[in-house]
Amino acid sequence: MGAHILDMKTSFHIPAHLCIRCRGTKMLCGLSYCPITVESFTVPRMKLVRSDSIEGSSPPSVFVGRYGYPKVRIYPSAPPVFGETSLYEDSTRWLSIAMEEFLSMRLSLVRGGIDISVNNASNPDSTFQNLQLLSMSGKPVELQMSFQKALSTDKIMLSEYVPPMGPSAPVNKFETGNIKIERNVEKVHYDTDLKAGMAMIDLYRGGQNVGMISKILSTGSIGTARQRKAVPTRWSITAVDKNISDSLVDEIKHLETVDKFLTFARPVNGNLFMGIIAPYSWRYEWGESWFPGSTWNYWGREAEVEIDYEDYWGRKDYPGIGGCYYASRLAVSEYLKKIGRQGSPILWREIYPGFNLPVGVWFVRENLRTMFNEKPVEFDTLEQALGYISGYMKVPLRKWLERSWVVPSIRSRTLESFL
Repeated sequence: MGAHILDMKTSFHIPAHLCIRCRGTKMLCGLSYCPITVESFTVPRMKLVRSDSIEGSSPPSVFVGRYGYPKVRIYPSAPPVFGETSLYEDSTRWLSIAMEEFLSMRLSLVRGGIDISVNNASNPDSTFQNLQLLSMSGKPVELQMSFQKALSTDKIMLSEYVPPMGPSAPVNKFETGNIKIERNVEKVHYDTDLKAGMAMIDLYRGGQNVGMISKILSTGSIGTARQRKAVPTRWSITAVDKNISDSLVDEIKHLETVDKFLTFARPVNGNLFMGIIAPYSWRYEWGESWFPGSTWNYWGREAEVEIDYEDYWGRKDYPGIGGCYYASRLAVSEYLKKIGRQGSPILWREIYPGFNLPVGVWFVRENLRTMFNEKPVEFDTLEQALGYISGYMKVPLRKWLERSWVVPSIRSRTLESFL
């Protein structure tokens, strides 16, 4: 595996005396993970991989690339172990394990690349069809792959959109074991009159998690007959978050508003997640502040704040802040649907030095889902709510307010009520 698996994201030298004192338990280096521990977990797994082939239980895992679109590469994936591997793909359970274990688990997913045309999803050949079936499986599937050339184990995938994945090589041959598809998945797959958007909603209401739905969408396994196309995984994740949250927001707009300012804060693993749900009709914003030494602010001298938003009628353009906008929107719309109320969510995130490894939008979605499972602190006024979350912040509150759109809109409405 080599000693350089994470060097690309470790932008400074860690003194030996810190490692000796820390031993992977105190994070004295300031990172949110221990590179030594990650490697010690990952290397034994990767030693089970031959340079030209792999056998294991796919969680199941299928990744669709985007380069060269509409001709792309699709990657069936598996770790070099057999048995119950569903945890490798179940983002709803990843917060329950240490970051080192998560990274080593995901980095041991070996990918075999197969060239496809996205337009062939509606009439797939046997190889493409087998990949579609793999993506729809409700249980791990035994997978055997041989490669056209040796794996390069230093070539791993790290992205702000998708979870980390291990090395890849072009596939020479791949075979799968028995595939078991759940009934509601099978139903939408064979319903070639059902549009992809409605299929996503049906799957979600039927209990499928968003990771599973995005995987099914990415292989072009749902939608009307002639419109089916493979979708790069990066796009499919956001498409599912957006489509499902759109549906939920449409529902909650018919509900009564919350009657207090519901306030949340979740400090976790080099991050702070904050939320205020104001007692007004739907409007929404998502903001991020990356500190120097974090993933997207290596060379800055101070924390930068970026915010995207929408009014009651939503937005038609893609938010510049990226896929986390819709991942967070899904989490808060789920919460409002659960409590049977609508409101104006203000969601902010601070990312601190040491959190310098992109792990995917799942990290935002699942942390916010966890945050909204906690009991909110209630206030009568916006200023009280802002004062509460400012006690957790490292960024001055004024910097957030300078960028915010929802806070000024609420303040203007509050002022109007007194006139």
